[in-house]
Amino acid sequence: MSNLNQNRCAWAENDSLMQDYHDNEWGIPQHDSRMLWEMLMLEGFQAGLAWITVLRKREAFRKAFAGFDPVKVASYKEKDIEQLMNDKGIIRSRSKIEATIRGAHIYCDMAEQGENFNEFCWSFTEGNVIKGEGKIFLAQSDLSVRISKELKRRGFKFVGPVIVYAWMQAIGIIHDHSAQCFRRT
Repeated sequence: MSNLNQNRCAWAENDSLMQDYHDNEWGIPQHDSRMLWEMLMLEGFQAGLAWITVLRKREAFRKAFAGFDPVKVASYKEKDIEQLMNDKGIIRSRSKIEATIRGAHIYCDMAEQGENFNEFCWSFTEGNVIKGEGKIFLAQSDLSVRISKELKRRGFKFVGPVIVYAWMQAIGIIHDHSAQCFRRT
């Protein structure tokens, strides 16, 4: 549970759900392959929307996408897409739903070829966290451009450099807590 009296990043100050996400998840290095994939897919759903929208629907997304189990999601067919398009609990964008199913296929193909998604994600920094200075916040970087190109080359959708940068912050590849934030240290 979040401590309401903590100094935290400005984006998380005014909403208890955002505070809890900030305090207990955002920016913590994540190494679980399935969770890394889930976060990439959720960041894709966020495109054009506020993150709080996705966060409020997160449990509904998890239910709709079988706990973001890539093997199960990869088996989704047209009838599943139609069912998801009628699910008021999630963001009902056909292109984003199809991108998630496509992303599951890619994840599974990588696994079948012996490629671990966690190792893939962290290979771009050789397993190291990049620490931002806590004063200037970017929307994208050379690294997010590079990762975006590789994800697109593999067939992922909704993985532009801005989305990828936000994902890298969320999963802790980039440590971007502000200078005054209690999570900075």
